[in-house]
Amino acid sequence: MTNRNNTGGIFHVRINRRSMLGGSLAFGALAFGASAGWSSSAQAEEPKKGGVLKIGIGGGSSTDPLDPALIASPMTRILTRSWGEGLVAVNPDGTLDYRLAESATPNDDGTEWAFKIRQGVKFHDGTELTPDDVVATYKRHSDEKSQSVALALMKGITDMRVDGQNVVLKLSTANSDLPYLLSDYHLPIQPRGGVDKPDAAIGTGPYKLVSYQPGVRIVMEKNMDDWDATRGHYDGLEIIVINDSTARVSALQSGQVHMINQIDPKIAKFLKSAPGIQVRNTPSRSHYAFEAHVDTAPFNSKDLRLALKYAMNREEMLDKILGGFGTIGNDVPINGTYPLFANELEQRPFDLAKAAEHYQASGHDGSPIELFVAETVFPGAVDAALLWQATAQQAGIPLAVRKVPDDGYWADIAGVKSFHADNYLGRPVQDQQYTVFFQTGAEWNLTHFNNSEFDALLIEARGELDEAKRKELYAKMASILWDEGGLFVPVFADFINAHSDKIAGWSDNPTDELMGGLAPSRTWFA
Repeated sequence: MTNRNNTGGIFHVRINRRSMLGGSLAFGALAFGASAGWSSSAQAEEPKKGGVLKIGIGGGSSTDPLDPALIASPMTRILTRSWGEGLVAVNPDGTLDYRLAESATPNDDGTEWAFKIRQGVKFHDGTELTPDDVVATYKRHSDEKSQSVALALMKGITDMRVDGQNVVLKLSTANSDLPYLLSDYHLPIQPRGGVDKPDAAIGTGPYKLVSYQPGVRIVMEKNMDDWDATRGHYDGLEIIVINDSTARVSALQSGQVHMINQIDPKIAKFLKSAPGIQVRNTPSRSHYAFEAHVDTAPFNSKDLRLALKYAMNREEMLDKILGGFGTIGNDVPINGTYPLFANELEQRPFDLAKAAEHYQASGHDGSPIELFVAETVFPGAVDAALLWQATAQQAGIPLAVRKVPDDGYWADIAGVKSFHADNYLGRPVQDQQYTVFFQTGAEWNLTHFNNSEFDALLIEARGELDEAKRKELYAKMASILWDEGGLFVPVFADFINAHSDKIAGWSDNPTDELMGGLAPSRTWFA
């Protein structure tokens, strides 16, 4: 198939770190203002107002939380992006979109940032946004008791203070990626930081929560006091959880819903010719993955992990699971769409002889190696696991697939069982991807990866101002993870969504499904 990776990536327009850290220019003056990145062909026609948008979502569960510190599933991501927003977001072209901050200005060495907070913005409860709300929000996510997934991002901030209309963040080391890191979807600003009621779903976004049945249905209404008139064109939203892929497509074809996510690639080819439907596939950083706890037997054996990696037929999975809608993975979470990507790693081959050799060296006792998976993890997840099981067994590896129910998977299986399937979105920059998922002790370090050299390189890269040197550091980190990690990445997957031809304003976004989760905010009925 055609390799869709581009070493320039979607961040080819990012400013040079050296020029940004000059300190004499406010970073905000160099990036697009609110919504500028959305002024594409999607906005060529004047948006129409009205109607209720119905979305069929795959990837919802009865255990899905409302607290943004804890969210993970597609349903909670699109819900949170509808009611909340952070200081900044990332446009489809990779530039910064200033939301609740009007600008971000670093000091001379990038160890302190001042974010000017937008005035006149109201929360859904009628109170006005203040810099104190921002500081309170970040302090909550910095508290280990909050169990926030964003805790790892907050650890680099040593001091937060309000200075007039600015929020000033002091860092332990220089980090020119800070504005990008604060675009994380776990960090919508909440009144008083959400400390008193983190699951109230009160923010500054274009829609207000009316009712919430986790794993079933969400109803939202337009926020009439929204500060941004360029979004929120519908009168309301109805988000319906439909985890079965066939049922989700049927709901779209019958007109029960107007858009859906997670289309099975095998169905996507046929759906493209269906009348009244637009199929949208977007190359992305999203990668299908399997994870093993490297500190838990038998996965604490490097030889066993390597045996499983060499026993994975990635080409077969790309063809049979993705139908060509993606690219080959290589057991690291970074691909050519990231800035400062160094394509220096050897592509790990499918090699049954090497797999058998490493398995014998592991000294494993021959008992079943259980891999837990559910259909909802990613389209074709169970089939991918079964393909891996078949090839592993050819090498004498007793891999055993354990299919479990969709409901409760993200609470009871992912990160809990020592070997399981997962689905990653990717992050705006390499630092965030590595910090959130692979730094020692990170809340979402689901492989329990613990490598002091890797951690030291991560900190060094964060403060390195020379881009060539920083690229070398990231290459070293990728090599360590490739060799030592418990992450198995067979493929990077295109996002495959579909919508009724009654929907206008669609714009591809490589950061997440359904226009980066902003389809409810940015589209309208034609």
